[in-house]
Amino acid sequence: MAVDAKSVKELREKTGAGMLDCKKALEEANGDLTKAIEILREKGLSAAANKAGRIATEGVVESYIHAGGRIGVLVEINCETDFVAKTDQFKDFARDIAMHIAAMSPRYVRREEVPQEEVEKEKEILKAQALNEGKPEKIVEKMVEGRISKYYEEFCLLEQSFVKDPDKTISALVNEKISAIGENISIRRFVRYELGEGMEKKVDNFVEEVMAQVRQ
Repeated sequence: MAVDAKSVKELREKTGAGMLDCKKALEEANGDLTKAIEILREKGLSAAANKAGRIATEGVVESYIHAGGRIGVLVEINCETDFVAKTDQFKDFARDIAMHIAAMSPRYVRREEVPQEEVEKEKEILKAQALNEGKPEKIVEKMVEGRISKYYEEFCLLEQSFVKDPDKTISALVNEKISAIGENISIRRFVRYELGEGMEKKVDNFVEEVMAQVRQ
């Protein structure tokens, strides 16, 4: 099938592969971007995938404090060399991630970190919801799988839409930086504090305040 230049450009930004390889992968995947990424990785043509296995032990622990100390974030982001860790490009990326965490309040970095018991409990809730909606039982399982993907997108940092550019995920942003910087980059861990969290208190929408600042 014919693919448009915009899709080729987006695939190149996500993977760092050559334009022609991206075009061929999209044609083979019938325009499916996710499948095209997999095809490039299988063929060893994704620059980000080629670097992803390299050891990254340097980096920064970035902090972000919002609104006079009402929300605070610490995030560890790793790269391969101290030289890259000290560049403005890497530091700006780390700050963007810290601000994103403050705004979007993820619980985990990646879906593999979600406890299995939490996943199973969520599936039970989603299944009950689907059945209560009157959905046929034979399609409920597929519906649950689709909805659990939405759960990951909400709570796993790498699968969230980037607050500064909702058209790309944090995972895609990481891959773009890997391709641009030329080193493996990994978001290792983070912690997010919100003043009075877990206590009964007046409700303030700090998240909207953070997101408004992030998008300025």
